[in-house]
Amino acid sequence: MNTFLICVNVAVLLLLMFGLYLMQKKQVSFSKRVFAGLGIGIIFGYIIHLIYGTEHEVTVGSIDWFSIVGSGYVKLLQMVVMPLVFISIVGAFTKLKLTKNIGKISFLVIGILLGTTAISAAIGIGSALGFGLDGVKLTAGVAETARITELQGRVGTVESMTIPKQILELIPSNPFLDLTGARATSTIAVVIFAAFVGIAYLGVKRKEPEYAEFFAKIIDTLYTITMRVVTLILRLTPYGILAIITKVAATSDYDAIVKLGKFVIASYVALILMFIVHLLLLSFAKLSPVRYVKKAFPTLTFAFTSRTSAGTLPMTIKTQTKDFGVSEGIANFAGSFGLSIGQNGCAGIYPAMLAVMVAPTAGVDPTSPSFIISLILIVAISSFGVAGVGGGATFAALIVLSVMNLPIAIVGLLISVEPLIDMGRTALNVSGAMTSGILTSKATGEFENEVYQQQNVVEA
Repeated sequence: MNTFLICVNVAVLLLLMFGLYLMQKKQVSFSKRVFAGLGIGIIFGYIIHLIYGTEHEVTVGSIDWFSIVGSGYVKLLQMVVMPLVFISIVGAFTKLKLTKNIGKISFLVIGILLGTTAISAAIGIGSALGFGLDGVKLTAGVAETARITELQGRVGTVESMTIPKQILELIPSNPFLDLTGARATSTIAVVIFAAFVGIAYLGVKRKEPEYAEFFAKIIDTLYTITMRVVTLILRLTPYGILAIITKVAATSDYDAIVKLGKFVIASYVALILMFIVHLLLLSFAKLSPVRYVKKAFPTLTFAFTSRTSAGTLPMTIKTQTKDFGVSEGIANFAGSFGLSIGQNGCAGIYPAMLAVMVAPTAGVDPTSPSFIISLILIVAISSFGVAGVGGGATFAALIVLSVMNLPIAIVGLLISVEPLIDMGRTALNVSGAMTSGILTSKATGEFENEVYQQQNVVEA
């Protein structure tokens, strides 16, 4: 009987996917199809949750099959990340798009990412204080206790990762290993390796132009093929989002969300406020924030549903170049660095909020100016090397709490609502990366304003 019900759910998903396909045949815009996949997935997933619950055999079995579409789509995006980053950055050198401003570009991208992270930390502090969040009132169940024990085993590793060590982790020692994505900092390492290859190309071009011309043709060919692969994968976005959000809606612990509702609301208030800061920065650069929201929506929706900044990278780069008019080199630098440096949501808002919540338990006044200033600085500095220890928001929080000598147990107490909050954090991280790319491109004069002003999202 359960097998039959699982087959029914899979058949419904396939029917919904066919509906999205018909929308595509009728030339419904990409954004509308993404939004339709999101909305339909929420409804379908919640119906499964209401009928069977989160742990029923039918729910588990159905989601297992749904993952072929959802997780499969994410894996395809991750597959193309490293080739895309490497070929795009080397290609930017062969096309003479990074030769004059590479130092300025790197400085601006990293500076904007760190600066916005400091702002996001301040917003996180304000939200935690404004909602009166208190870590003392949180209770630990079986899952929370197990999580706390696991974190205590890892905190030693985090404490040993000083800022210099974290920065050192960014430097590639084996580029072929990093091209496999084996390390948490592999993407940044590939960026650095590609930059060295590009600089070497410029040297060869001056001394032996015939070899440089041959190399440039190879890179252009590889770039064209890589972008075609990216295009083919991005066309699957509405179907991927449908499957992913169905899983989220079907398996979410709604009782825990209600129990920790105050923290969830405070987190999303902070995330929304920081997103508004991104829009204000674009406004100061004389760019339409409304146009940004419209064009960034498909990418941010995928980041929100998938909870993976790395998997979103091809979409992040495509949106910057095709929809916002950012140069290819800058888009790759901003997207790649944004995976592990200055993540506004994971490394900014989240650890700042936890520090404020847990400070009273350590006898620290979270409203004191010295505490607030110290916390903002530590959050901004620590965010530079979060990827050096891996683990995203959890490790960012562990680093900040450890440096400030605050209890780490609170990280484990929030495990039940972690997926829901992580969705918003990931979307904000991606928005921060795209904002840094747009602002850097505008500042260096490598920005196509007419592309930004176009009304519609460019189809994949």
